[in-house]
Amino acid sequence: MILVKRVYDQFYVTDGKMVLVERLWPRGIRRNTQNVDIWLKNVAPSTELRKWFAHDPKKWMSFKKKYTKELDNNKAVETLTIIALSTDPVTLVYSAKDRRHNSALVLQHYLEMRLRHINK
Repeated sequence: MILVKRVYDQFYVTDGKMVLVERLWPRGIRRNTQNVDIWLKNVAPSTELRKWFAHDPKKWMSFKKKYTKELDNNKAVETLTIIALSTDPVTLVYSAKDRRHNSALVLQHYLEMRLRHINK
């Protein structure tokens, strides 16, 4: 199971392995926080894509397509896949304020599709 949670939210033992999937470390969060087990910054959208998107809901559909294309060629996806195959659940941790339009949601869907394909 792949969960998604904001880094500022309350975390529980049942959230499993918590993987920060942001290119930048979240503001106001200590590096030794218990809300992050692993930081996979290279699985996050490229700096160019992140700046272009700027969390503008009007760009959401285009962002999802562009980020998915980046993920297709991203070696960090392999690392995340291995983590997801060996740990259940995995929580993708993000810092964006918008809970409906953020890269962790795209990554969650991408990873779920990838795991379904592997488990066939």
